[in-house]
Amino acid sequence: MIYLGTSGFSYKDWAGVFYPVGLPQKDWLAFYAREFNTCEINSTYYAIPGAGMIKALVDKTGSEFLFSVKANQEMTHQRVDISTICQTFRKMLEPMIEAGKLGTILAQFPYSFDYTRQNRDYLALLRENLSGLPLVVEFRNARWLRVEVFQWLRQLDIGFCCVDEPQLPNLLPPIAEATSKIGYIRFHGRNKEKWWQHEQAYERYDYSYRPEELAEWIPKIKKIASLTEKTFIYANNHWKGQSIDTIRQLRMLLD
Repeated sequence: MIYLGTSGFSYKDWAGVFYPVGLPQKDWLAFYAREFNTCEINSTYYAIPGAGMIKALVDKTGSEFLFSVKANQEMTHQRVDISTICQTFRKMLEPMIEAGKLGTILAQFPYSFDYTRQNRDYLALLRENLSGLPLVVEFRNARWLRVEVFQWLRQLDIGFCCVDEPQLPNLLPPIAEATSKIGYIRFHGRNKEKWWQHEQAYERYDYSYRPEELAEWIPKIKKIASLTEKTFIYANNHWKGQSIDTIRQLRMLLD
């Protein structure tokens, strides 16, 4: 099963571009869920909301809708008290788990998270603290791209996040790989100029894909989908709703 959606849905610059002018923000997710069958929740990276907010997300979507939820920054970037933060994170997810709407947890590590024994041990510890929950890892440093790493991820039952991003030194190339029953692909855009140097975070993802660029991914998506039970595809080039167009193009190409 392939799930197609965007990274986040609550962007003010989508009003009048995707959301009808005047539609209350509380109704945005329900409107979004009429067209898409999944959404990647990124706000959990910055702060862990109460379970009530998660239940509100669950209640605004249909029975077949799934969420992917981004791990909190304390879990992937600060990496200090992993046991406490993972317990809090689990508690937050309870309404989503009970409703059967948790697709997976995405742990996106920074570029500075290099391939070292210490970092491998940390990732194994994260898996242990999130045992029983689906988990996908996104590396930003290409030094993790090793056959032995893929084999190790399979042993830990951690999915691998494939990415489309600028082809800059030591960033990940657009490979197709699956290391668990969950396939995962994120489209970040190919804005080389703004990837490392930008004033606002959104500038990094300010990019509109051409059809031929997305067409390159169709055989890769089909390969990943053939190896997994669920494949999640998210567009993260969210500025001015560009990610909406990315997913619509991919859906058309896949159909």
